[in-house]
Amino acid sequence: MTATAALRARGVVVRFGAATVLDGVDVDVRHGEVLALVGPNGAGKSTLLAVLSGDLEPVEGTVEVLGTPLADWRLRDLARERAVLTQEHHVSFPFPVADVVRMGRSPWRGRAEEGLDDEVVAAAMATTDVTHLAPRSFGALSGGEKGRTSFARVLAQATGVLMLDEPTAALDLGHQEAVLARARQAADDGAAVVVVLHDLSLAAAWSDRAVLLQRGRVAAEGTPAEVFRGPLLSEVYDHPVEVLPHPATGDLLVLADRHAGRSTTQKVNP
Repeated sequence: MTATAALRARGVVVRFGAATVLDGVDVDVRHGEVLALVGPNGAGKSTLLAVLSGDLEPVEGTVEVLGTPLADWRLRDLARERAVLTQEHHVSFPFPVADVVRMGRSPWRGRAEEGLDDEVVAAAMATTDVTHLAPRSFGALSGGEKGRTSFARVLAQATGVLMLDEPTAALDLGHQEAVLARARQAADDGAAVVVVLHDLSLAAAWSDRAVLLQRGRVAAEGTPAEVFRGPLLSEVYDHPVEVLPHPATGDLLVLADRHAGRSTTQKVNP
């Protein structure tokens, strides 16, 4: 049975000045699935996520959240349905980590769910391994610690749609796996998860579907096995790419073909 779409975008066009950043993009983000947005730098991944979240209005096209046009949502109501993790993690004042995470509960203020604040915040901090950082000033954290704190805030928001822009950036290997495992768990529990990733092996391991963007257009969409193919990735990334199955797990490993890359360089620069 096909999962229902929590987010649906059709014909999305975004221009910054004379540059067309997204050009007629269609995408669905479905309940019960992790959708990975992948592609080279400047392909439009973060821009598409911003359009889906409502942070950026397209010049053409439509976006629906739970079947309702994005423009028809009140911001507070929307915040109870979808949570957004951006690339940048800024807090204007020196709030302690615990307070930053608790900010994720603000959409539930004045509702019955507010009574769960302490429990939800504690669980989010434990999941992201920031409990020990609770009294620390957010501004004094490392990049990875800020990322994990911001992810905890998103989890504390307790929504059915998670929108994550490069959540593994600046994280060590163990925390990368932990963050994506938690995103995977959310999808398994029925949430719709869309995540921008640069590491294609991580995307292949943790996503149900992938959308490969190239110069603002969808170059391919489907399961990781359908999208992560060496010839296609080599063309899109303009660099030789090899895709191999892991010898033990069968997970797809997406690797730069350095031997082919050296050979190409030698031919161009003898």
